[in-house]
Amino acid sequence: MGIRFCVDGNIILIDVEEVEEITYWYIQQRRKKRESIRRETAAIKIQAWWRGTLVRRTLLHMALRACIIQRWWKMTLLRMLEKKRRAALLVYAQRERAVTKLQSLVRMWRIHWRYCQVLHAIYAIQCHWQCHSCQTCAQLQGHCVVTATHLQFHIEIINS
Repeated sequence: MGIRFCVDGNIILIDVEEVEEITYWYIQQRRKKRESIRRETAAIKIQAWWRGTLVRRTLLHMALRACIIQRWWKMTLLRMLEKKRRAALLVYAQRERAVTKLQSLVRMWRIHWRYCQVLHAIYAIQCHWQCHSCQTCAQLQGHCVVTATHLQFHIEIINS
């Protein structure tokens, strides 16, 4: 029994003598298919593992870069906050200095005003005393005490 096949102009002659040989040939073909399927499956598993490794590596790099950017942004925000705090502290210190200076000037002005009032009173008393007929009978003595809140002035008339 012979079978003829024509492949690309070539004639292939296959003689089949026994059924066992055909069965053996089919079994070998199945084994080859299974082996090729196993190899394809193994290749697919290796490719999947490699792609997964690449994806995980890429995700790790992206996560690290995101972490670096977040740290940089937090440091930038802290620097900006520190600058704002420092500026607020400087404004506060300037305001306090200005208030202290203003209070000092007001206190100085009030004491000077009181001192001027006392001087005018002394001049009035001296003028009145000089016009008095008993100039030789008495003598004026006085002393002044200046405190933070008020001015004290004591005048004594001493008869000689």
